[in-house]
Amino acid sequence: MFAALALLLFLQPPESSVTHQSALALYKQKKYQEAIAAFENAAKTEAPGSVEFKETALLIGQSYFQLAQAPKAIPWLEKVTALNEANYMLGYAYLQIGRQDESRRAFARLFSVPPESAAGHLMAGQMMLKKEYESQAAREIESAIAADPKLPNAHFLSAEIAIFRGRLDEGVERLNQELALNPAFSMAWYRRGDAFSRQGNWDRAIPDLQRAVWLNPDFSGPFILLGKCYFKKAEYVNAEGILRRALQLDPRNYSATYLLGQTLMLEGKEQEGHAVLDQLRTLKEQAPPF
Repeated sequence: MFAALALLLFLQPPESSVTHQSALALYKQKKYQEAIAAFENAAKTEAPGSVEFKETALLIGQSYFQLAQAPKAIPWLEKVTALNEANYMLGYAYLQIGRQDESRRAFARLFSVPPESAAGHLMAGQMMLKKEYESQAAREIESAIAADPKLPNAHFLSAEIAIFRGRLDEGVERLNQELALNPAFSMAWYRRGDAFSRQGNWDRAIPDLQRAVWLNPDFSGPFILLGKCYFKKAEYVNAEGILRRALQLDPRNYSATYLLGQTLMLEGKEQEGHAVLDQLRTLKEQAPPF
């Protein structure tokens, strides 16, 4: 993620001060508290705007992040907002102290979109959702929809939040709106099928999951859920074929392995079913079965 930072770390200008180099050595050794103190000393003699000073500010901010003290990084990262890495960290640091508008502006800089635009609100909401700032993300996404009801992906993200909160009917309605705008969006079909399956509505889930599979045959999620639906409907031949495909895509998936083993047992293929279920003991992913 920090490509520019890596470049700075290994392409040092010859005039780098001894203090700066000492601080950099501490940072590379992951001695972040000591690195912060050393970089702060180096900053006193570095010209603002110089390569050294920019690196100093960025690495002080990064060190605070590594120490789980992100808000302390803000004053330093604000000095280098031309760097993507700084804006990424600023976006989350501002959230930690309740400065959501500034967080949105940092994420807008990161993606080069106007912060008050529909796209600015949407990108901020998506970044907030990635770190589980659910309430803040919901506000940004609703602002995006209010500004542009036809903005791609906005209704989908709103649906994700609704489904996460257990509001399945609302999630389905939001996905209907997304699919009306973008019927080729495989993830929207997948998530609508997921919502129907959570309601135990296998007959409505199956067509949506099939559409998701046809649009994106390389993603295991819809295959696993489709296999579950066929399993629940006692259509074991269909379940077996779909689950075998899921395991081709994701060989160590616990749920797909469990469902395939159970399916084979119910088909009378007990020896193979036991062999598949025996694999569960060796899988690292210990997610509970469906």
